[in-house]
Amino acid sequence: MNAPLNADLHCHSVVSDGTLTPEELAQRAKAQGVTLWALTDHDEIGGQARAAAAAAACGLDYLSGVEISVTFLHQTVHIVGLGFDVNDASLAEGLQQTRGGRSQRAREMAADLARVGIQGTFEGALKYVGNPNLISRTHFARYLVETGVCKDTYEVFRKYLTEGKPGFVEHRWASLKDAVRWITQAAGMAVIAHPARYKFSANEELALFTEFKGHGGQGVEVVTGSHSAAESANYAAIALEFGLAASRGSDFHSPDESRTELGTLPDLPVQLTPVWDLLADRIQRAPIPAQA
Repeated sequence: MNAPLNADLHCHSVVSDGTLTPEELAQRAKAQGVTLWALTDHDEIGGQARAAAAAAACGLDYLSGVEISVTFLHQTVHIVGLGFDVNDASLAEGLQQTRGGRSQRAREMAADLARVGIQGTFEGALKYVGNPNLISRTHFARYLVETGVCKDTYEVFRKYLTEGKPGFVEHRWASLKDAVRWITQAAGMAVIAHPARYKFSANEELALFTEFKGHGGQGVEVVTGSHSAAESANYAAIALEFGLAASRGSDFHSPDESRTELGTLPDLPVQLTPVWDLLADRIQRAPIPAQA
């Protein structure tokens, strides 16, 4: 049985598609009562040293993190890596390969939006990009809100940038096998992120979990910002069925955009094994303040 722990092991900084710096996120997590934190930028670990230092400075325990984009059955699936060696060369090389092609994809997205009369979106999206190698749909969405095309990013993704809508360009990401291998060979744990968001049939979802476990994946996000209580209960049962540890993370991107604030998620169901129990030796513990 797990003791309650306010762990938030999924969020994004300006290094990928968030709006806060790693330092600002660490301070916000601390203020929200988080005790164990991970920064999980998309396909990028360039913010890890800053995040770990900021966590130590404000008294947060820290796990290294990343969120890798994977193509599985023609859908994009995200695999979170936790507790890995940030200096692992194979992981760094794999992430660099995964980032490749984002700029060309972005130009194709902009061209498709131009065809329906929305001009200048590539240049507009770049204004929101902290790392030009990681330009994404989120940056386009922010520009479409800024220019009044949509009232918020939720409306953007209802009307644009998703399959069958203007601005959608499919991209071939890493394979599931490669993503899990990069993480596990770097001594980390691979975790399926927000599984309820994927539009798989029951058989396709079974294939995802079976293949993931077969490649060495060990965890699944049960409690996350986009899961309802019923979805969390469903994936708690799947975690038990597949013998997977359970993770918890808000998927926080921005104070103005995210539905779920850092540190505000429900506790994990008590019958599950938390990922942090299995990663205890990888946690970078915050320094204990000196006694006055």
